[in-house]
Amino acid sequence: MLIVTYRKVFYAISAVIVVCALAATIAWGINPGIDFTGGTSVEVSYASSTRPAASELDGPLTNIGIANYSLRPSGENEYFLETQTVSDQARKALPAAFSVNGKYPTTIVALDQVGPTIGNELAQKAWLALVLVLLAIVCFITFAFRSVSRPVSSWVYGLIALIALAHDVVVPVGFFAAMSHFFGIQADALFVTAILTILGFSVHDTIVVFDRVRENLRKAEPKQARERFEMIAGTSLNQTFTRSVNTSLTVAVSLLALFFLGPVSTQDFALTLLIGIIAGTYSSIALATPLLVTVAGYLDRKK
Repeated sequence: MLIVTYRKVFYAISAVIVVCALAATIAWGINPGIDFTGGTSVEVSYASSTRPAASELDGPLTNIGIANYSLRPSGENEYFLETQTVSDQARKALPAAFSVNGKYPTTIVALDQVGPTIGNELAQKAWLALVLVLLAIVCFITFAFRSVSRPVSSWVYGLIALIALAHDVVVPVGFFAAMSHFFGIQADALFVTAILTILGFSVHDTIVVFDRVRENLRKAEPKQARERFEMIAGTSLNQTFTRSVNTSLTVAVSLLALFFLGPVSTQDFALTLLIGIIAGTYSSIALATPLLVTVAGYLDRKK
C-alpha cells in the first residue's frame, strides 16, 4: 500500500533511470558484435599460469593484420578475441601470434567466422521478434483481463504492461551502451536473447500482480471496486510483493554464478539479463500497479 500511496515518488525514480538510460544509448550507442556485422571470434587457452599480459599480444596481432579487435581475459588462462573478418593467412598465423612466437604455449579452443550477410539477416529477425513479442503480450493481456473492465478497461492493463516492458528494455539497453563505451563490450546474438528473456520474465511478474488485482476486484462489489480501487491495488501488491522479490533473487543468484563462474562468452549475457531482471521486478512493483491506480483516478475524475 505504501508504494501505491507514494507512487509519484516512484514515478520520479523511474523517469530519472529511463532518462539516464536513453541518454547513454543516444550518446554512446551499442557496439554491434560480429554476429551482426560479420567477423571472427577466437578463444585461446594457455598452459597453467603462463597467460601473457594483453599488452604483449598487441604487437603480434597487429603484425599479422588484425586491427580494431576486442581482447578479453577469460578465467585464469584464456583469452577471447573478436575482430573483423580475417584472411586465411592471418588465421594460420594466429597460434604463433597468441604464443608470442612460442614464448607462451597456447591452444586455439574455438575459431568462428560470421559473414556480414548472416549478420544483417540476424539483425532484421531480432527486430521482428521484438515487435511480435510485444504485440502478442498486449493482445494476450487485453484478452485475459476482459472480465474486469471496471473501473479500468482491459486494454489499459495491456497498455500499462507495455509501458512497464518498455522501461524494462530501455534500462538494460542503456546499461549495455555504457558498458560498450567504457569497456568495449559488443552486442551479439546472446544480447538479443537476453532482451527477449527479460520481456518474458518481466511480463510474467507484472501479470502475477495484475491477476491478483483481478481476483480481488471480483470479490468486491462493483461500486466498492470503483470507490476503493486504490486500496484493492495496494492490497494486491502487498500480497504478491514477497513472491516477486524472492523469485527475482533466485534468478539473480543463478545469473551471478553464471557471470563469475561461466565462460567469457556468456558474461555479457548474464550481466544484461541480471540488470533486466532487477528493472523488471522494480517496474512490476513500483510502476505497473501504481499506473493502474493513476489511470483509474483519472477516468473517475473525467466522469
